[in-house]
Amino acid sequence: MSSDWDPLALHPPSHSEELKVSFPQEHVMLMALNRPRHLNAMTPRLTTSIATILNWFDEEPSLWVVIVTGEGRAFCAGADLKAWLHNQSSGTANEQESVASSVHGFASISRRHTSCKPMIAAVNGSAYGGGVEMILNCDMVIASEDAVFALPEVKRGVLASQGVIPRLGRVAGHQLASEMLLLGNTITAIQARDRFRFVNLVVEKSAVVPTALDIARQITMNSPDSVQSSKEGLVLAQKHHFEEAVQTHSMSLVSKRLYHGANIREGLAAFSEVYCTGYDI
Repeated sequence: MSSDWDPLALHPPSHSEELKVSFPQEHVMLMALNRPRHLNAMTPRLTTSIATILNWFDEEPSLWVVIVTGEGRAFCAGADLKAWLHNQSSGTANEQESVASSVHGFASISRRHTSCKPMIAAVNGSAYGGGVEMILNCDMVIASEDAVFALPEVKRGVLASQGVIPRLGRVAGHQLASEMLLLGNTITAIQARDRFRFVNLVVEKSAVVPTALDIARQITMNSPDSVQSSKEGLVLAQKHHFEEAVQTHSMSLVSKRLYHGANIREGLAAFSEVYCTGYDI
């Protein structure tokens, strides 16, 4: 590790015990949803904790990658349906207003697009509804071989409204997205990787977090400016047409930081030393 990395010097803001936060390796933050008895179903308290920690992570210069996982046998069972039913019965629920006012979507992750730092999902078990919405907005997904995924909202009379519909349509194509969304059936990790194409790697359950950490290590070996500018380009490509995305990206603050920063000079000098020695380039 570099001499300037000191995880003890990191002071994340206070958050509930429903979220575990740690710094297992250089420049990497690990967030674990910590409601295992409830299959890590999302609560307002947990959502607030995630938002607080991710907002801090975005501004912390020594942290470059975040991994999201779940404690116990589930990644995330989605919304807490008991609480949802209570709000419906009491007349306090207003789902349309809640979706519209939720800037970052389900769990403050499913529509989060303001961060250029990579987010990796380490899917340790089942993911339903909002849990899948979270996963589809991550940059890379590592899944346990026994993980399962479902968007069962149509079976409950509700809607997957926090960003997964357009994302799944882009990733899997209209027909396969329709299969998941209109049937509401469960799919396996292998199907999620090979048919629906939103999982990168399927590994043994015990290897999920270690594999995610290894992917994070490989990312942090690269220039953080280049990584973050590359992610920004992908995000802009989802929001704009081709030419507009290219122009917006080239003039962004993240790109300016890349082109005027020390990383680009160090990287070009290292490349020249290794690959161009003995050649007239």
